[in-house]
Amino acid sequence: MDPGATALRTIASLLATWLLWGSAYLAIKIALPDFPPFFQMGTRFVAAGTLLLLWVGVHAGGWPTRTEWRDSVVIGVLLLVGGAGGTAYAEQTIPSGLVAGFIAVEPALIVIGGLALGRRSSWLETIGVFLGFCGVVLLVRGRGFSASPAGALVMLAATISWSAGSLLAQRKFASGVPAAGTACQMICGGSALLIVSALVGEPLHLPSTLPAMLAWLYLVVFGSVVAYSGFIYLLAHTRTTVAMSYTFVNPFVALVLGVAFGGEQIGLGECFAIGVIATGVVLLFMNTSPRNSRRHI
Repeated sequence: MDPGATALRTIASLLATWLLWGSAYLAIKIALPDFPPFFQMGTRFVAAGTLLLLWVGVHAGGWPTRTEWRDSVVIGVLLLVGGAGGTAYAEQTIPSGLVAGFIAVEPALIVIGGLALGRRSSWLETIGVFLGFCGVVLLVRGRGFSASPAGALVMLAATISWSAGSLLAQRKFASGVPAAGTACQMICGGSALLIVSALVGEPLHLPSTLPAMLAWLYLVVFGSVVAYSGFIYLLAHTRTTVAMSYTFVNPFVALVLGVAFGGEQIGLGECFAIGVIATGVVLLFMNTSPRNSRRHI
């Protein structure tokens, strides 16, 4: 692929995970009262995966192999059932500040997981991850870090599950047509979420309000087809810490949306936190070591 096109796709993927996933938390909140979490996430990913798979078959000329379907079950369950589904479930009972705090830990977990697989992080990456986490904590301080033990445990499990799935997706998933692998993951993970939804007895019905339906459509198209595809692309073509940089940027995006639509205000403390986050992200991109590729493991 042309280096210029690769750079443009990398930038577009970063913007998608930063901005679209940053706004997705608001969309999930809007849809939740009328659309239970596991059913919401399951239908969202099955719909998005089916759309992407049809596009791959018609335009990219490649259908998933049996190996891709097999790997997608594992990765899809870790990322989408444990990670996305667990987060949506936890958002019912714990505040957004605590959710952001847990998610900001994911890059550190992936760095630790990489060490177990023989990959050492540079000092710039380590400092960048630390600053990013501190910045997120400063940004969401006072926004509700108290929660029930059950809600916190679910969020902890979701954080670990998403981190493990990210490591496996980068090192173990081999797809001839990358979009086909992404579609498989969404279909497998979404189907598993629907099974979980039925097992826990969620009401299976389409949302009855227009805001909930529009929020769900936004999650299908922008939160899944666009942003999730961009995330998988970043895992395959950049270092893991760069791909996970959205965990530091998303709380800032959510804060901006809160100011724009929720009447929130930004003070000196928030400005300082944003500066800390920005410094951490810059350090992640300053690292010049080769990306953590599957072939090096």
